[in-house]
Amino acid sequence: MTVRVTLVSPALNAALREARFDGDAPLDRAGERAARAAASAVPGAGLVVNGPSPRCRETAAALGLAARPEPALTGWDLGRWSGRRLDEVGAAEPAAVAAWVGDPSAAPHGGESLRELVERVGGWLDGVGGEGRTGHGTGDPGGDGADGRGGAGDQGEGRTGDRDRAGDTNDGQGGRTADGRPRADPRTDRRTTGVLAVVEPAVVRAAVVHGLALPLEAFWRLDVVPLALTELSGRPGRWNVRLGRPLTAPQGL
Repeated sequence: MTVRVTLVSPALNAALREARFDGDAPLDRAGERAARAAASAVPGAGLVVNGPSPRCRETAAALGLAARPEPALTGWDLGRWSGRRLDEVGAAEPAAVAAWVGDPSAAPHGGESLRELVERVGGWLDGVGGEGRTGHGTGDPGGDGADGRGGAGDQGEGRTGDRDRAGDTNDGQGGRTADGRPRADPRTDRRTTGVLAVVEPAVVRAAVVHGLALPLEAFWRLDVVPLALTELSGRPGRWNVRLGRPLTAPQGL
């Protein structure tokens, strides 16, 4: 069974601007504003998760998503390099950085190797694809979800406004984003399918490498911009990828 997995990269923060290995840094005000402005462009999904880092969690919240943390989508563990800038590490440990970039199995920082990262993220991706978790199905948004958990009103996850069958959001805005823009209702919108995950850029890159069965070294040639959608559709062993569509609000809203 085909499933669609949409990965959203987090908004900018100081660590991303400085090329610093720091998954614990929160969003700054500019990043939060950018995420709120893009909220109405987020596609619907039957299951919404986020990487456990503060910037992924805060990006999901700013996008108006009621996401649950997914440990398998934790950012890349770079051990003792965490909190340091890439140029600092390169100057202090050039041989270690060369080994890290040149050998997918190397982990000179004492954390997770590239191979381990791709295997972890790929395991999650294939697990989701193997379950056939397609939300509510594109043909019958009112019928049973493909994961067997009931009809469209019973999904339990999704946007913050999807928890109540009557369509009320937590802030009483009735199906609107945090800044008052209308959003699609996943119970009636036929586009609402699959899984949506707000994850670190390295996790997006790892998913693409696994999904397309690329050489691990291809990871270093992929670039993920902030607040971009990367869509993988298919099933384990046969994924198609749509790369890096910017998450921007529709004109006129």
